[in-house]
Amino acid sequence: MPPSDNQLMTFYHILLESFGPQHWWPGDTSFEVMVGAVLTQNTNWSNVEKAINNLKTANLLTPEKLNTLSPKKLAELIRPAGYFNIKTRRLQNLVRWFCAEYDAQIKCLQELSVDRLREELLSINGVGRETADSIILYALEKPTFVVDTYTYRVLSRHGLIDPESDYEQIKEYCEMNVTPEIAIYNEFHALFVRLGKDYCKPRPKCENCPLRSFEHTIQPQY
Repeated sequence: MPPSDNQLMTFYHILLESFGPQHWWPGDTSFEVMVGAVLTQNTNWSNVEKAINNLKTANLLTPEKLNTLSPKKLAELIRPAGYFNIKTRRLQNLVRWFCAEYDAQIKCLQELSVDRLREELLSINGVGRETADSIILYALEKPTFVVDTYTYRVLSRHGLIDPESDYEQIKEYCEMNVTPEIAIYNEFHALFVRLGKDYCKPRPKCENCPLRSFEHTIQPQY
């Protein structure tokens, strides 16, 4: 493990050594990753895979086809992802923007700055900060740090952020302290998720946690 005076990067190296590469984000195309970023809201990835496989089987996993698909049909296909009526609207909002503003061309999105992309994505009804950052990082391969419940839980329990910190404050802290490389941003987010699911649960399993040697203060359950 490389030495580091930066506790957050020390966490990164320990988690990578403990868990190995997580191989995120699964998807055959950038557009598939964009779709997955919407469908994964409030559900687990296995359910998202079922929904995406339904779209693939129906030969509909393209922006042009989804843009003209009826909401009823789309809802039926993505039903395994849960909240399918809400996600139908959110996904179609994203697809309409992509087709209308950028002619459904990924390369056009990749030419935009992170700030411009983030601003436009967040203007789409149903696209929140985590979803927008996931699209930017995983689908478009641009450097932005993705924050989620697991990130908050680990960092707040180790006293690295104020428990009252909001998404933007946590994102800023991570981007100030993590080596600004796309591959590291990608891997670190996945490692936070793995740690949160396996050890840093609402009822934490600290005794076997890879970060157990670091001081921490357990916050109320969340």
